[in-house]
Amino acid sequence: MLSRLRPHTPTLCAAALCAAAAPQLGSGSIEILQIAFVVVFVVISLALHEAAHAWVAWKCGDPTAKDLGRITLNPLPSIDPFMTIILPGMLMLMGMPAFGGAKPVPVSYHRLRHPLRDMMLVALAGPATNFLLAIVFLLGLKVAFYLGDYQQGDLLFEVLQFSLYANLALTTFNLIPVPPLDGSRVMAWLLPPGLREPYQELERFGLFLIFALVALLRMVPGLNGLIVSGSRQLFGFVDLLTGGAW
Repeated sequence: MLSRLRPHTPTLCAAALCAAAAPQLGSGSIEILQIAFVVVFVVISLALHEAAHAWVAWKCGDPTAKDLGRITLNPLPSIDPFMTIILPGMLMLMGMPAFGGAKPVPVSYHRLRHPLRDMMLVALAGPATNFLLAIVFLLGLKVAFYLGDYQQGDLLFEVLQFSLYANLALTTFNLIPVPPLDGSRVMAWLLPPGLREPYQELERFGLFLIFALVALLRMVPGLNGLIVSGSRQLFGFVDLLTGGAW
């Protein structure tokens, strides 16, 4: 999931690169039923990602998204039929990394109490949520494997495993400091004023930058390796937090 936070406009939206860093599933292919369950879990992950952005924006002084009912566990307000469901599902069927998007969450930059800092906090809320979801999915996977005797290739095992790595990939990818990804908010907060504005102006080319980044990740093994490595490092941390090997 990439998140696009626009500090000079009232909109915030999130999208997803759901499996850029995920290893292949053990079965070697994804059955239709597996895809259906994975899409459900990924859509829920997107919705929680969006709700986290909206909740932190509210806590930082901007109730715009809250007033529109976007702080909710219900994924329906965050669903865009094509970007959230059809496109990722089609890509998964073709064996490609699932890429898609969610419906924008409105955020009014100038209603935030400390706009620059608060936009950084709002941005980080999304990847942090995906990280917490990765913990939940790994706990579920361990329970299924160690206590339920589910094995690689079983429906539950495959769905939990893919959802785990999807959320790890979302966390890692979103933290790349390329506008309009969440990591760019952190970079904008860190940059001196003289560099910050030109850097933020790159966001007008945000969609092109994202497609260029995805293309580079697919064509340049070294770049994709950074995402894979980052996700693996996160997995090690999540594994430690969930008790390691039981």
